[in-house]
Amino acid sequence: MNETKQNKEETKMTENIQNKEETKMNETKQNETTTKPHVMLNRRCLIRTYSAGVHVGDIVYVNPETSTEIQLKNAIRIWQWSGGGLSLSAIANNGMKGGRINRTGEVYLTNVIEIIPTTQIAEKTYEKYIKD
Repeated sequence: MNETKQNKEETKMTENIQNKEETKMNETKQNETTTKPHVMLNRRCLIRTYSAGVHVGDIVYVNPETSTEIQLKNAIRIWQWSGGGLSLSAIANNGMKGGRINRTGEVYLTNVIEIIPTTQIAEKTYEKYIKD
């Protein structure tokens, strides 16, 4: 075998080995990101969406790629609130002093733009304003 042909074969083998190593590294990175659960999974949170309103519930699913799709169980929808503060962070932490809420049970939300853990103090205030 001449030297040029041998060099081409060696180069090809080296490229194949490098491609396999890169593929393994990419698969490992992908597995690390898809197997690691979202930090808010299994927590009770207030969810603000782009167009579906404000919800509170137990997070049972979060889209691992985007975090903008969430499934809630034991959920409520907050239609209106007063007191407790202007921001949703205040509503999640301090609760509310007036409002309108209904139970939704299980709901799948898209276009999620904010996820805020709720406190027990806030949760107690929500019960007063549920109007199924």
